[in-house]
Amino acid sequence: MTDGGAPNVPADSFRDYLGMIDAAEELNRIGARVSWNLEASAITMLANDRDDRVPVFESVTDCQVPARLVGDPYRGTRGRPWDRPARALGLPPDLSGEEYYRTVMERLRNPVAPVEVDATDAACKAVIRRGADVDLFSFPWPYIHAADGGRYSNLHTMVAPDPDSSWTDWSAHRAMIQDGARASVLLLAGEQTPNLFYYRYERREEPMPVALAVGVEPAAQFTASMWIPTGSDEAAFAGGLKGDPVELVECTTNDLKVPASAELVIEGRIIPGERLDEGPFGDYFGYMHGPRRSMPVLRVDAVTHREDPLIPFCVEGSGVGYSLNTTSTTEVACTGPDATLGLRAAGYDVEKCVPWRFTPRSVYVVSTDVPRPGYLHELANFIFTTWGMLHVDFFVFVDADVDPLSTRDVVEALALHADPDSDFHQFGAETMPKVPLNIYQTPEEKGDVETGTSKSKTAKAYIDATSNGESGVSESAGGDGALRERARSVLDRAGVDRDPGVTSGE
Repeated sequence: MTDGGAPNVPADSFRDYLGMIDAAEELNRIGARVSWNLEASAITMLANDRDDRVPVFESVTDCQVPARLVGDPYRGTRGRPWDRPARALGLPPDLSGEEYYRTVMERLRNPVAPVEVDATDAACKAVIRRGADVDLFSFPWPYIHAADGGRYSNLHTMVAPDPDSSWTDWSAHRAMIQDGARASVLLLAGEQTPNLFYYRYERREEPMPVALAVGVEPAAQFTASMWIPTGSDEAAFAGGLKGDPVELVECTTNDLKVPASAELVIEGRIIPGERLDEGPFGDYFGYMHGPRRSMPVLRVDAVTHREDPLIPFCVEGSGVGYSLNTTSTTEVACTGPDATLGLRAAGYDVEKCVPWRFTPRSVYVVSTDVPRPGYLHELANFIFTTWGMLHVDFFVFVDADVDPLSTRDVVEALALHADPDSDFHQFGAETMPKVPLNIYQTPEEKGDVETGTSKSKTAKAYIDATSNGESGVSESAGGDGALRERARSVLDRAGVDRDPGVTSGE
């Protein structure tokens, strides 16, 4: 690994990023032999729970290829989940949440086109395995939870093309390893890549070429989790995030282009009309996701990789309120700024849209002005019918001067301004986007249709915790509002955490 290079320089590779956090004494290189079978995930979960260093498992048992595992590499701290993503993007790790969001949004406004490199110059082409030489089980894909349906790759960037244009989508869809040359991929209709497969490729009985790029540079990994608009060059947005072009290289068996610095790339085709079981899996809601269902099949044509590749993974499903993993961190630190920018582009006066850090894929908090009656209902309807919000069922709206990153400020707004009789609103329409991952649905309600959508009505709800121009509390109770804001500003500049409940893990 490198020493991380100069400070405030973006990481050009996953290894470069690990070097950065190693230099900051935030990496734990474990030399003892560890099994991919539950041991690596158990150690990672313990490190996550203790807010300890990121574990790198240098010696993995039953591994034909000398590969290493990295547990939750981007997991943030309790009080400041954006610190490691900031470091990866070359930003000072001591930025306030407000400064971090503002900087990331500004970078997303300025995409940087990628550059293509020759295969001879691409680190991910050091070893090339094709045809009969491909064996997925020669790599240490982790068995993460004791009740999982199999071993998973769940921290990669999936690259898939639109058959009708030059657009290529980057996304994140977990893959359960089935045998040496096949995996089943969780594709839920309503999201960009699944829609490409179900409604274009499969209807035409054509295989969809894909590549799973594992261990890509941080900016590429972050972009895969964002709501980049359909038709946009996602590699350019990744370049904007890091402030430098992302280097791409063409795959060995198809013409897709993947980040050249990737640790490992699985090339293949998702086959129309072919299904294999997928799941259950300990998912982000904190429970085992079931029932086991049929999902599309990825047939592998080639695997290319670095020497001694590093394979990152995320320990999902550790429990509701558990925010210390890579998924939760990237939702807050990456999806949040992108969602904010998207809502502004749609014409809404949004200050910040922030995933609730304890339930980041089911509850969001939006700080916004309320310029007219009915505005919040209109905004909620727009959000709930947007593909990027497929998995989110619950929103809290607060005033523009309330910080959604502060648990204390949000709870205060709920206590002061949210009247259960008039400020709790529910969308129960059958036409609302829905997913079968909701923990409150029974297996029967989740359904078993091949596209993975739920056949049950999913209630989308929001709480109006804005003041609507009326504080509802006398200034004598809370002191002068301007004075209180000045005090908060002083505390922020002094680096004092105004949200002690988060810091203490409550």
